[in-house]
Amino acid sequence: MKRDKRRNRSEKNSFVTHRLLTFLAAAMVVFATTGILAAGAHSRPGSRKDRDDKKGEQARDDRDDRARDDFDWDDHSHDHHHVAYAIGLWGDMPYSDAQALTGVPNLIADMNSQDLVFTAHDGDLKAGSGTPGSVTPTTCADAKYVQALGYLNALKAPAVFTPGDNDWTDCDAASNGPFNSLERLDHERQLFFNTPFTQGMHRMYQAEQTDTVNTPCLGFKTGTGPLDLNGNGLDPGTYNTVACVENRRWTIHGVTYATLDIQGSCDNRCKDHPDPHEADVRQAADIAWMQETFQVAKDRDSAAIMFISQADPGFAQDSSQGGPLRDPKTLAETDGLPDGFQKFLLALRTEVIAFRKPVAFVHGDSHYFRIDKPFEDALGERLENFIRVETFGDHQENGINDNHWVKVFVDPDSREVFSFQPQTVPGNRVAVPAP
Repeated sequence: MKRDKRRNRSEKNSFVTHRLLTFLAAAMVVFATTGILAAGAHSRPGSRKDRDDKKGEQARDDRDDRARDDFDWDDHSHDHHHVAYAIGLWGDMPYSDAQALTGVPNLIADMNSQDLVFTAHDGDLKAGSGTPGSVTPTTCADAKYVQALGYLNALKAPAVFTPGDNDWTDCDAASNGPFNSLERLDHERQLFFNTPFTQGMHRMYQAEQTDTVNTPCLGFKTGTGPLDLNGNGLDPGTYNTVACVENRRWTIHGVTYATLDIQGSCDNRCKDHPDPHEADVRQAADIAWMQETFQVAKDRDSAAIMFISQADPGFAQDSSQGGPLRDPKTLAETDGLPDGFQKFLLALRTEVIAFRKPVAFVHGDSHYFRIDKPFEDALGERLENFIRVETFGDHQENGINDNHWVKVFVDPDSREVFSFQPQTVPGNRVAVPAP
């Protein structure tokens, strides 16, 4: 009897062991199949997406311990993971001591109180002219950029930044120093864009525009004419060929983002010491980066694209829309000023129509918060998939009255993808106090 019981237990143990081994074998098959399918889902060798994937993988391998918890520039998502998230947009500040000491710190604290995947400042770290007697930096001296770096690094979320005309093209005005404007852009490149990461307490990896052969930018070498505070000529002279490292791209949960160095007024073609040659070279690089972003988004099957830049390029003849006056069909500027944007807008319109999915164009410059659909095709029909967002901006005379930001809710699985909500910072309410 005891032998029978032992035999039965042995048979049971053998049966359980067999079932366990069978289960483990099946699990290994599923695991291997999943790996094969995942591998098959990757981009084809040699494609732009494959190159961007390898670049991201190499960058992750190169990170040091301090960057271990940083955000990846791209989550490599094709199905978007059905994840909705929020980002924050701001720019054109601070413009005064009150904004620098109270308005912007209040805004940063408000952003930090919310769950944001990243923030983006769309340029203009200062007013167009320095303020005599100010206690905070208001000219284009190095202290201004150090101040701005401190603001960006006070943000908990990764802090994206793109330069503005007040940061560099306007620096050659006497009230701003003066400083050679291109030398100041080089300074921004060295300070804000010397790594492929954003600023912020948590950093995010970004792709950079690094091609100095086909799509270069120009850097400062020598100037001519009257001298600036550093002994450099204020007028254009000779150049260094440099990468447009301020132009960045990244993808989060199936939505592709990019920054473009496009400047307000006339994109360095007018005002005190214009440099149309520099502007033309940079514009060609901006157009190439914009077009490549559309291609990357198509390769990744992105649900939408958002571009972030400083300039309000103007979209219509109506001056209330901000920016230069422009024929909405031909996109030619009609106000007699040098046209710094027609070529870019024509190329952008072609890409927007071909992409068909939502495209958001974020800018500052005109200092008026707005969300609209101003872009028309050559027949005068509105481009339904294009939306323009202008962030809050400010003037010195308004104190902290307009130091606010825009919250963007991003849902890759929704029809419009982006929805927008102005965030009125409670501590910056002047006319009507917070309840």
